[in-house]
Amino acid sequence: MKVTIITTCLNRVHTIGRAIESIIRQDYADIEYIVVDGGSTDGTLDVINRYRDHISHLISEPDHGMYEAINKGLRLATGDVIGLVHSDDVLYDSTVISQVAEAMAVSAADMVYGDGLFVRGDRVIRNWISGTNRRWKLRAGWLPLHPTCYVRSDVFARYGAYNEHYQIAADTDWLFRNLYVNRIHTVYLRRYIVKMDMGGLSTDSSRRRQMWREDTAIYQSFHLSGKVMKVMKMMWKLPQFMAFLKR
Repeated sequence: MKVTIITTCLNRVHTIGRAIESIIRQDYADIEYIVVDGGSTDGTLDVINRYRDHISHLISEPDHGMYEAINKGLRLATGDVIGLVHSDDVLYDSTVISQVAEAMAVSAADMVYGDGLFVRGDRVIRNWISGTNRRWKLRAGWLPLHPTCYVRSDVFARYGAYNEHYQIAADTDWLFRNLYVNRIHTVYLRRYIVKMDMGGLSTDSSRRRQMWREDTAIYQSFHLSGKVMKVMKMMWKLPQFMAFLKR
């Protein structure tokens, strides 16, 4: 089973090397690795080229945002299963992809997902335990952590890629559309998949207002109350902080 991993980046000279190395360290052999750079000017491409022998496909050209870049990667992907490792993130350990592939091989899952940690340096800030996918939870604002999701390629063929109209929250649209509307079959892998830097795109405080607008618009497009769904989505995240607030 071939697993395609896509990394997109723009001016991430200080983090891209860690992301790439976390993929190189995987103990699973059949990995196709695609890197899509948006035309970085800070030396990011120089770092990427140090690892060129480990990269199956490299694109470096201007784009209109992360999800256009991801879609470029999806069009190149030839793997049976596709996942994302963002340029600010790292895979949790060297066994992640082998365990994802095993879970896919022994199940009929369209998507496997798991848990993730949000970190600032060496300090854990949030502990995202996804839990099992239930329809009532989706209606109450729950979604799995997107960078932990590994999806069979035929799901993208059947239901489409990411809506590039959304600059930050296209993952919300894709996940809700496919989990709630299309009802793809998921398997929850009870383990950490990823460590995410708190300074990444979706966790940047300067972009939270835009994320609010996009999330509410997305839920409204599914004929749900955008504000109510967004508030409930935020409520699911509160327990992720609580253990660390008590310290």
